[in-house]
Amino acid sequence: MKIVILTGSGISAESGLGTFRDEGGLWSQYALEDVATPEGFARDSALVHDFYNARRANCLDAVPNAAHGALARLQDFTKGDTVIVTQNIDDLHERAGARGVIHMHGELLRAFCAACGHRWDALREMSPDDACPACGAQSARPDVVWFGEMPYHMDVIDGHLATCDLFVAVGTSGAVYPAAGFVAQARRHGARTLELNLEPSDVAGLFHETRQGPARLLVPRWVDEVLGQPPMP
Repeated sequence: MKIVILTGSGISAESGLGTFRDEGGLWSQYALEDVATPEGFARDSALVHDFYNARRANCLDAVPNAAHGALARLQDFTKGDTVIVTQNIDDLHERAGARGVIHMHGELLRAFCAACGHRWDALREMSPDDACPACGAQSARPDVVWFGEMPYHMDVIDGHLATCDLFVAVGTSGAVYPAAGFVAQARRHGARTLELNLEPSDVAGLFHETRQGPARLLVPRWVDEVLGQPPMP
């Protein structure tokens, strides 16, 4: 059986990483158009770097939760292929032991040169003065997908959605495309679909089954079902 799992901000929120919908969190202190668009970066790159430096520090201080660990365990012990696609830009899946995670919105711990396209491991703090190690241009930005930009690895993701037997969405809002359309895409190719979420997403009606609750509880229980193990207490 081939399983494709899409994870969203809800899974990392339970490790203390805020989302742009949180009231009073980091995102609420900034306007999206100022820190999460190419136009905002062109206007004030220092502001954008300050914002992502704070997010990077938050990420580095966070630890994976039980949901991250359960998905890594599923990869290790399931019979078949388990592919994790994430909308998140943190590295919590990898730190939990997951392999081959597809980061469709980029990676917070990586840097990207807007001049030549070179990518490298980001410093804990980036600034407008950072020079690209390949071309020397002071065009370094976080290697993340901003609003108005095309997500990464879409051809690879489309191939997995066309060949999976089960599609599972964990902690997603169902409000951001193209990820919100993955459930319909998987169903067109004959896959069963399951949503594990704190509350129903905007596209919950498209899933064959939905379960509500915290990801740190729902995901380990579901993984135990798949692996045929007694559920965790």
